[in-house]
Amino acid sequence: MKIEINKVSLSIQQGIQLTEILKGVSLGVHSGSIHALLGPSGSGKSTLLYAINRLREIQQGEITLDGKDIRKINVYELRRRIGLVMQKPIFFPGTVGENILYGPNLWVKDKSALTDPRYYLEMVRLDPNWVSRDPNTLSGGQQQRVSLARTLANNSEILLLDEPTSALDAQACEHLETLITSLCTERKLTVIWVTHDVLQAKRIAQDVTLLYQGRSVEHGDAMHFFSGPRTDEGRTYLAGKLGERS
Repeated sequence: MKIEINKVSLSIQQGIQLTEILKGVSLGVHSGSIHALLGPSGSGKSTLLYAINRLREIQQGEITLDGKDIRKINVYELRRRIGLVMQKPIFFPGTVGENILYGPNLWVKDKSALTDPRYYLEMVRLDPNWVSRDPNTLSGGQQQRVSLARTLANNSEILLLDEPTSALDAQACEHLETLITSLCTERKLTVIWVTHDVLQAKRIAQDVTLLYQGRSVEHGDAMHFFSGPRTDEGRTYLAGKLGERS
């Protein structure tokens, strides 16, 4: 699954003021890779992620999935194919198992064909017997794994990750990184990962895009970016000073 973002602009209403968040952003995401979205706070990273999932609607430009404008794809089908894992997991009322199967229960007509949620718990390296637990009783890292299992149960081809490890301790962060990179390889998933952590992006990403003040200022191979960014913004960002320029 290939995502192409072409000259995308997006504004949101903030009180009486219309604020432009994305300003002509263009980038491509290779199928089966992990693509990191980097940039200081307020640069538009999460907004771009939500635009790909149509939780935000763009005003200009185009986002395509395998060459088809996402606005021409049924929004429920789009969100099944492009799963979103948020920074803080939000659960529906019910058990872990019921949360995992929430999506499939909406689109699978033959309920007898639903996959046992234990299968997805095993996939994200959790105890399959936790299907009957309240997800709100789990640790932060365990909750993120359940959230990931819920996305995988929809047979999502693309994962949008909005800083999924930012609230986790170092060990839980490492475990989740390892899990996601393994799943990306095993299931040939395409992953777009928003992170503030430069070292994390260096560990997990094949490609990166640096956003600054709503614009894509650098885009390309992660190894080349971290060894020698082409732009002043890239060099300033890796020095930890880009946010000081606003």
